Amino acid sequence: MAMKVERAAPPREDRLEAGTAFCGTCMELRERLGRPDGGCFNQANRSFGQSFGCQFTLSLAMLNTLRNTVVIVHGPVGCGFWSVGGAGATRTMKRLRDPAQGSTVQISTNLDESDVISGGEKKLREAVIRADREFRPEAIVVAATCVPAIIGDDVDKILDEMQNDVSADLVAVNCEGFKTKLMATAYDAVYNGVLKDLSRKRIEREKLTVPDKLDDLLRNYKNSHTVNVFNVGSMGRPDELELARLLNALELNVNFLPCFASPGDFRKVLDAALNVSICGTHDDYYVKHIHDEYGIPYIIDTMPIGRKGTARWLLNIARHFNIEEEAKLLIEKEDAALNEALEPYRAVLKGKRAYVSGGEMRIFVTAELVKDLGMEIACLKSHHIDHFVEPVMEDLEISGDTYIDIASQHPFEQANLIRRLKPDVILMHTGGGNITAKHGLPVLPLFNPGNNYMGYSGAFEIAYRLKRVISNSQYNKNIQRFRPLPYRESWYEKEVFSYIKES
Repeated sequence: MAMKVERAAPPREDRLEAGTAFCGTCMELRERLGRPDGGCFNQANRSFGQSFGCQFTLSLAMLNTLRNTVVIVHGPVGCGFWSVGGAGATRTMKRLRDPAQGSTVQISTNLDESDVISGGEKKLREAVIRADREFRPEAIVVAATCVPAIIGDDVDKILDEMQNDVSADLVAVNCEGFKTKLMATAYDAVYNGVLKDLSRKRIEREKLTVPDKLDDLLRNYKNSHTVNVFNVGSMGRPDELELARLLNALELNVNFLPCFASPGDFRKVLDAALNVSICGTHDDYYVKHIHDEYGIPYIIDTMPIGRKGTARWLLNIARHFNIEEEAKLLIEKEDAALNEALEPYRAVLKGKRAYVSGGEMRIFVTAELVKDLGMEIACLKSHHIDHFVEPVMEDLEISGDTYIDIASQHPFEQANLIRRLKPDVILMHTGGGNITAKHGLPVLPLFNPGNNYMGYSGAFEIAYRLKRVISNSQYNKNIQRFRPLPYRESWYEKEVFSYIKES
């Protein structure tokens, strides 16, 4: 049955039965995933929690990457504060695609106490008109925070009424943070807005043009050799160039979206033979809709990180185009070059134990890369869990006794595990090492848009950076000495997962 685009995307707890509370070993997780009911991950919870991510924040991070777009934060001014920290990196990444791009333009409707009583509709209308007249963007995206949802502002209706008054395409993204505990629902929320208010408009306009037979033949030939690669905000331009290099070697053309794309690029989603997700957590909502409505096939499997993940990712694409033999030759050549380059790093990293924390797909493929470097896995920690990890876990060659913690933030569990397991290095998301660094251990960010993580060149760069942080960890040792962790000894004596309760 075709997926239906609603006013807002449903929470992932409902749509995918995803969960944020699990403790145990990788073997126990595999067994639970194999159960007919999927293990009912969404029924588990915590009797105590220490922070978790907000889907609005993640939605805003994704929306801020769009070029030629103004983002209106419909809510209190503080809800958009996160954008300040990422503005520089976002601007740089946009300019790498279009040198004429300026800074991120974000407007807040700045709802206050009186607006909670009287409604925020007037401020939203004023903000839309100002954004259109002052900045002349291709699209204006309104990201709805918790407040308009609580007071009953109908953002979709307001934008529908205003569409003829402005030149920009108006897009409503309903991403209220209180509606879900899973930050990853943010991806669905953004894609839902793009589907109902942007992709469809651009595609319908394209249908109004009179086709030229020769142009159609040329375009159809190009489309038959083109792949849409759905990127993520945590990857940088170096990653895109590496993946494009590999696919171009197979004589395939590549489009990258949605991050750092312009509104017009969403029309191109149909100008390809295949849609390929880099991360299943990120894209399934969108590519499944495009498949159901327009018939474009898609692939959601693994991430192209490390030798094994990259090879599997490439072979899946090659299989669709019947060029598996060519892909195998490419993989063999790249493997040989990478193996030779990694030998000096394996000698230093062999036997070191790593704690890997991040998104569900990324931690498992990163674990494979770490194993390939001769290291061991002390523990894995994922923000959430759902069925997308099953194909990756099937290939995972780590001990079934390895701990895995499913937790959206909750650094108290992480501190307890690190104290008990004593890893040699920690790989985790950028921004998540503020407490972790107090353990005195070297920390390698699991992503940074300025660095390369994906493909064969990414595997080499991770090895190089791992060797560097492990060889020089004095800075974090000084942090441990002068900035102790905020937990009492009584916490470290407790069972690590004592606050997790099953249904």
